Amino acid sequence: MISANLSAVFYLISGILFILALRGLSSPETSRQGNLFGILGMIIAITVTFLTVGNFSIAMNYVLLFLLIGGAIGAFIAFKIPMTAMPELVAGFHSLVGLAAVFVAISAFLNPQAFNLGIPGDIKLASLIEMSIGAAVGAITFSGSIIAFLKLRGIMSGSPITFIGQHLFNLILGISIAVLIYFLCSTQSEIFFWGMILISFLIGILLIIPIGGADMPVVISMLNSYSGWAAAGIGFTLENTALIITGALVGSSGAILSYIMCKGMNRSFFSVILGGFGGDSKTSKEDKKDQKPVKSGNAEDAAFLLKNASSVIIVPGYGMAVAQAQHALREMVDVLKKNDTKVSYAVHPVAGRMPGHMNVLLAEANVPYDEVFELDEINNDFANTDVAFVIGANDVTNPVAKTDPQSPIYGMPVLDVEKCKSVLFVKRSLSPGYAGVDNELFYRENTMMLFADAKKMTEDIVKNI
Repeated sequence: MISANLSAVFYLISGILFILALRGLSSPETSRQGNLFGILGMIIAITVTFLTVGNFSIAMNYVLLFLLIGGAIGAFIAFKIPMTAMPELVAGFHSLVGLAAVFVAISAFLNPQAFNLGIPGDIKLASLIEMSIGAAVGAITFSGSIIAFLKLRGIMSGSPITFIGQHLFNLILGISIAVLIYFLCSTQSEIFFWGMILISFLIGILLIIPIGGADMPVVISMLNSYSGWAAAGIGFTLENTALIITGALVGSSGAILSYIMCKGMNRSFFSVILGGFGGDSKTSKEDKKDQKPVKSGNAEDAAFLLKNASSVIIVPGYGMAVAQAQHALREMVDVLKKNDTKVSYAVHPVAGRMPGHMNVLLAEANVPYDEVFELDEINNDFANTDVAFVIGANDVTNPVAKTDPQSPIYGMPVLDVEKCKSVLFVKRSLSPGYAGVDNELFYRENTMMLFADAKKMTEDIVKNI
């Protein structure tokens, strides 16, 4: 056992470590250190929570057992999961955080004595409000994360799913949750409690299904924020300082990240939440091919252009992740550098399926951080670059976003790849990107399409260079 004062001190230490972890994760150079701070903080928080369990035999028999089971499952997944599946893994883990908040709220409502909240039918008002909000946000997080997982995994279409009156219906459901919480606090009836949870599950689904593929990175960070607020709400119910601090940190950082990404996409945060974008393009792929033939090439052609280029900008995308081509790409860049070619990497804020997806992949291949630039830092350089090597990116390079007001991605800042003297576009086919929009860059005079698996094509280019 551990005293309340001592546990409070250790919780404070873990909270400080979590803050240092977020600070470290804000930069690639300090991200490993940030991870270590986060791990240490979580170990302290879990250990202190374990030692505060009143009945030590129960702690040993049940809490420790489930800690070991959960830890083993988490470790197995962490070792086995490929980087390509990381976005849906994050969405899946967010759902578990939300579900945990719902379960704790249910336990606290059905057995308030165990949490020192009163007795059934006479629960403290403040605790009832806290657990209600925590349960509602947790349920929304769970069902919303499941939909995000299904979309990212390809089980459900990434296109928006909408119906007439959808926003009004969501508004009515939101008001219904608030009304049910009010009546729950007034009567403490189980009917209102279960009704609130069920409606929260439903609204979580309805909030995510209309969001298109191009907005999925924002959805991931948004759900991350939701899971944090759910944890913080339950933390107040349990009077657990570490849970409150951790939840608040996750909730606020996720909200800030969502705002930054929306700003980078020139989108309103509320427009993403209330409908998103990513529908089908009005111009079909087949029509485009009839109007202007596509110029395709092979590894020899690409190697010739790259060998004779004095400057190259690499634009990575989700296709690179799928093919696990980051190591082959790094090898190609090393060969180009031996020829005194200047090489940079351009990473769009929403490239991939989650925030920072491409940065993590490039770091995995030991790409120097000072060679990786964000959109605002490198966009003006494309006009003075000999070759842009686009490997698996699509929506983030589409010029339609700047020229066609009818396009679903109109207004989203994109990389000015088309301004390069030559564009090498590695892609399996002419299929549209995750947003469902045909890429006009495929048909430009200075674009050469390299139809192949990204890893295989890159390796072949290295051999030819």
